[in-house]
Amino acid sequence: MSEPSGSDHPALAVGIDVGGTLIKGGLVDDDGALLDVRVRSTPGRSAPAAEVEDVITALVGDLIGLAAARRRDVAAVGVGAAGFVDARRGTVVFAPHLSWRDEPLQERLGRRLDRPVLVDNDAHAAAWAEHRFGAGRGESHLVMLTLGTGIGGAILTDGRLQRGRHGLAGEFGHQQLVPDGRRCECGNRGCWEQYASAGVLARTAREIVQAGGEHATALARACGGDPGLLRGEHVTQAAQEGDPAAREILADVGRWLGTGLAGVVAALDPGTVVIGGGAGLAGELLLGPARESLARRLVGRGHRPLPGVVAASLGASAGLVGAADLARAEVSRRGGDGRG
Repeated sequence: MSEPSGSDHPALAVGIDVGGTLIKGGLVDDDGALLDVRVRSTPGRSAPAAEVEDVITALVGDLIGLAAARRRDVAAVGVGAAGFVDARRGTVVFAPHLSWRDEPLQERLGRRLDRPVLVDNDAHAAAWAEHRFGAGRGESHLVMLTLGTGIGGAILTDGRLQRGRHGLAGEFGHQQLVPDGRRCECGNRGCWEQYASAGVLARTAREIVQAGGEHATALARACGGDPGLLRGEHVTQAAQEGDPAAREILADVGRWLGTGLAGVVAALDPGTVVIGGGAGLAGELLLGPARESLARRLVGRGHRPLPGVVAASLGASAGLVGAADLARAEVSRRGGDGRG
């Protein structure tokens, strides 16, 4: 695919991050810089697949127009989707917030957009972005955890994403940490994400506010007295402002995070663990207790190197930057058109 005449710059790529509430798109250059961003609402959970594809197609069209205004072409489109994705076929096997079930998204979008399209899991895309351009830059053995409502994750070994035999690797949040523990939305009990996620921050804060008492004052003020409005970001903000109750919640979640990480690190031996997602914005208030818990619980402690545990640096844009870069790399690998 050639660039517009007169352009002295390589083609751009479009990255799309499909979430349960918003679909975000961006123009990304080959240095990982985000040049333009556009956002649209995600159709409801019951909306047909074609309706979601319509939104993605329109969003990509907007971004192609913005690229043309810069006298740049768009070489490829990368899509990061939450859920189980078979990246080899470009199929969304299961998306928890959408009606996609065995959805051949890559094929359908490719036909509509007349450009190479790559579809992958959103956590894989975010991990790739952090590896290429962010907090894990240059790290050959990396694990990324995204702490949102649950815990997503991805693995890089020798600088390559490890998707597993069926493309489902990295579902760390559903390893059983506490036998017969809290019920998880997946149907099992005691999953790690029921103890260490942004969702846990909000749930614990609501319980504290509902119980009342002086220690709940800052959190109650953050939600206007309605516990149902509390979110993980309220806890993080209150903790950063020095609220003891919020800091205690973050420290507790951090300790659970380190407990689960001990198993992940023992199994995979990464050089760096990157923590992203909403809870990752808490920084050292979360990561400090996590490192301490990991150091106490890791098998062979004292006789093996500990990995770095660091906050992601690309924020909410990591997924779309990574998706764009993966799509660009795939086009290059296949010799330019990406359709082989």
